[in-house]
Amino acid sequence: MCGIAGAFSPKPFSPERVDGVLARMQARGPDGEGVFSASCAGRHLTLFHTRLSIVDPVPASDQPMTRSDLTLVFNGEIYNHTELRRELESLGRRFRTASDTEVVLAAYEEWSTDAFRRFEGMWALALFDAAQQCFVLSRDRFGEKPLYLWKTKDAFFFASEIKALSAMAGARPAVNDRQIRRYLVNGYKSLYPSGETFYRDIEEFPRSSFCVFGNGDEKPRSFWSVGYNPQPMSLAEAVDTTQTLVTESIDYRLRADVPVAIRLSGGIDSNVLTGTALKRLGRDVETFSIVDDDPRYDETRHIDKAIGYFGGRHHRIGIPKTGFWERMDKLVRYFDGPMMTISYYLHALVSEAIHEAGIKVSLGGTGADEIFSGYYDHYLFWLAEMKDREDHANLVRQWRGSYGQFVRNPHLQDPDAFVKNPSARDHIFLGADRFSAFLTDGFAEAHRETRYCEDGLRNRMLNELFGETVPVMLHEDDLAAMAYSVENRAAFLDSRLVEFLFTVPTEHLIHDGLPKYLLRATGRGIVDKNVLANPRKQGINAPVTNFLDFNDSDTRDRLLSDSPLFDYVRRDKVAALIDTPPELNSESKFLFSLISLKLWLEAMEDPV
Repeated sequence: MCGIAGAFSPKPFSPERVDGVLARMQARGPDGEGVFSASCAGRHLTLFHTRLSIVDPVPASDQPMTRSDLTLVFNGEIYNHTELRRELESLGRRFRTASDTEVVLAAYEEWSTDAFRRFEGMWALALFDAAQQCFVLSRDRFGEKPLYLWKTKDAFFFASEIKALSAMAGARPAVNDRQIRRYLVNGYKSLYPSGETFYRDIEEFPRSSFCVFGNGDEKPRSFWSVGYNPQPMSLAEAVDTTQTLVTESIDYRLRADVPVAIRLSGGIDSNVLTGTALKRLGRDVETFSIVDDDPRYDETRHIDKAIGYFGGRHHRIGIPKTGFWERMDKLVRYFDGPMMTISYYLHALVSEAIHEAGIKVSLGGTGADEIFSGYYDHYLFWLAEMKDREDHANLVRQWRGSYGQFVRNPHLQDPDAFVKNPSARDHIFLGADRFSAFLTDGFAEAHRETRYCEDGLRNRMLNELFGETVPVMLHEDDLAAMAYSVENRAAFLDSRLVEFLFTVPTEHLIHDGLPKYLLRATGRGIVDKNVLANPRKQGINAPVTNFLDFNDSDTRDRLLSDSPLFDYVRRDKVAALIDTPPELNSESKFLFSLISLKLWLEAMEDPV
């Protein structure tokens, strides 16, 4: 994990500008830094890199790395670099380091842009080809590693973070008012389908793509895609293959030359991850859990079961009851935008503890809900797909005894909701009309959904995987970890695993009233039985009222003080909201969004 940045511009940077860019990237790479400059297609190319040493942590593997006519800056990990190295050696390539960085260069030498489809990993990279006078940008399949673009009249900038773009340009990009209103009214699930960012002229480089600059054909090209393609298989066959691929995926993501941590909650995802690492693979990892005393979100009982079952070295992190404003201000400044949900404030607390323990890598379960089917609406979409089964009435009874008893969203309390109306999506932007009333200028935008396939559940899952939830979570996971110089890895976002799961017939995703059945079955013998049998969806969350007392005059004054926030939101409506502390989860999320947005807009008024 590292930080990268680059500029394709009329002239080189001053030494002061170079130092400023590197300084902005230091959290991503506290272990080393470097700069490369060259003429490219009649312009000037500058590549920046800061290093967090994970694989082959020796100076010979520092970046920018040059091999023959190629120079690379690379952020991420190529997990199958060992296998690729052996293949490349058999083809006559030789290596001077043990790094995955040099494998990327050698793979490009051998296969050009076809190399990207051979990588299993996470990456954002820029590669300069001096012989061809061009440079290539590429990003991994799921967009785990960030890569932002800013095209001005005279120059083209790219970087891992917005702050590095600003440092290169010597200016701050303008905020995107529409994205701000979208965030407040429709929430984070609406942001990526819009194709916009919180800045008017900033865009993200597309996932699973590459683009060659300098040769006149500067159009991103996709190197990977996945869709629902069901194949005949039994439930037992689906379970067996899933277990094999989950084990291989986690084994890959435990590869590192430094210690590795796992973020352990009371839920299925992190327990299967931990059980696979400790019991199936015999790896030495430490686990970190955050605990809360709010009974609605307290996972202590399930975490205790997990810890008792796994043993090993475990760290508990209590939620601090003081210093919220100061922590949030620091994080929002690092995030270069409002934080999406309070879950990532908690994730940052865990990352801080991992950093303080001297660990540089952490694994989590991001994406498991979207590939194994774990959300409350998934169960109802599944029931709709099973509507013609003779035992449909029994399937509904099973739902009532499992997920159905925990549903709070009023649109998801009818088990036949999507049988009656397959296109209903009112549950996704819950409360949008109410939240729009808070704005100085109202905002309304219908839910957008891409049509990937005819199966309602699988179409929903693919929209979440590539548009609504996973891109947001990966963005926030990355920043919450890198704020403390920790590399975050998504243990289940493996191309082979995802490709297989979207060939499994939909009927196998839920069984005996248990969603995420394939993942639960994978955990047999390596996860506590009580955790595997728990039908309730567990996740890291907490209400904002656990951090702030809105009856306190200082808290009230801080939230209602003069701010650019009130160019977007009515102050009197915010005052009324905090007069009656939120009871609904959606209200608590909205209040957190207001706080996060306020701090970011105020930070945007600071000098660049």
